[in-house]
Parts: sequence; structure tokens; C-alpha cells
Amino acid sequence: MYEVAPVVESVTRLIDQSRVNSYADAARDHNPLHLDTPEARAGQFGRPVAHGMLILAIVSEMMSNTFGLQWAEQGHLKVRWRAPTFPPVTVISNAILKEDVDGIASYEIFCEDEDGQKLLTGIARVKYI
Repeated sequence: MYEVAPVVESVTRLIDQSRVNSYADAARDHNPLHLDTPEARAGQFGRPVAHGMLILAIVSEMMSNTFGLQWAEQGHLKVRWRAPTFPPVTVISNAILKEDVDGIASYEIFCEDEDGQKLLTGIARVKYI
């Protein structure tokens, strides 16, 4: 597919309450913490929090845009959530090549908000040859 590990282009997504609600429907995860409900407003954050897996999906989209089916078949992620994501917010995913050995590329990946707050960090690995 590639002779050397490619540059992975970032992906930017607006995470608003409508997107969170759509994700809740698709994932069948209607935890009140994620919805604009009295429970979310009374919770520890005082407002709804986007699903962590919704934020992780932005990383997978970013990697899929570059590697396609190869990402689905040969990709691996190891991540940590660093901060809650409060809608509405613009989330930017990034990947920085850290290692390229024997056709396996390792990228430092992260998602951050428009203020530079890291929401998620980790490593993505993919066999690209």
C-alpha cells in the first residue's frame, strides 16, 4: 500500500448536543450524564459530557481516512482519556509519526479542544505494507 509510513491528516469535528444525542441513539447509551437532562446538570460536571467513545471515533476516522481497510484489519489503539468533553466544542484529532519499523508505523495520537486542552492521548499502530 505505502513504501514509507504516510502523514496522517488531522480531522476536526464539532461535537454539539445534537451529535451526542445521535451517538447515544446509535450506541443505545442513554446515560443521563451524556444528555441535556436535570441529572446531567446536577452531576459532578454541572452539564452534559460527550461519550468517550464518540471522541475515540474521531481518531478512528482520522486513521481510516489514511489507511482505509488496512486500519480496520491491522490497526491498534491504546488511549487514555485526559479530560471530559463538554458540548458544544470543536475537537481536533492529530497523529505524529514516532516510529516506522518493518512496515509497522506507530503514531502519537491525541484529540484536543479549540483551546488546546488534551481530551485523549495515546498510540496508534498500523501495519501498512
